[in-house]
Amino acid sequence: MSELKIFHDSQPDTLEQHLTDKAAMAKALADAGIRYEQWQATQTLSDHPQQDEVIAAYQADIDRLIAEEGYQTVDVVSMVPDHPEKAAFRQKFLEEHRHSEDEVRFFVEGQGLFTLHIGDRVYEVLCTKGDLISVPANTPHWFDMGPNPRFVAIRLFNNPEGWVANFTGSDIAQRFNRLEN
Repeated sequence: MSELKIFHDSQPDTLEQHLTDKAAMAKALADAGIRYEQWQATQTLSDHPQQDEVIAAYQADIDRLIAEEGYQTVDVVSMVPDHPEKAAFRQKFLEEHRHSEDEVRFFVEGQGLFTLHIGDRVYEVLCTKGDLISVPANTPHWFDMGPNPRFVAIRLFNNPEGWVANFTGSDIAQRFNRLEN
């Protein structure tokens, strides 16, 4: 189940707001400058869909986002619990960082926890199947796929080479929740 938890950045043990209604989540995130929406596949996917099949199932929404935001490339990434490098991939984005372009993810399957540090608030967004999140360029955030990751996600980029994590040096991510799957 998707959910949004909002905290003050100095009080990680005090939950200010907890939302599970997707429309309410979308409004709260939009108020913070974050795009959050739901997509539906236009065709049934196979049990282990390949990139072309996944993209075709969501082509209308992908095309709409490209037209609105100017994204240049689209790909599909997946992770499974028995991936030999899952711990390294998880660790890679667990600390607060920024990107010079938007970080756009649509969850075809599975889940991931995006945590955004905006002003003096921390927004924990548990994305699940059907959720799209777009973290605007230069927004401090971190991502956790959990110790047993399982997801298939569509990614949209302006420039994949420019999608590099620029770490802030803050330890804030260590004080907030992790995804335990």
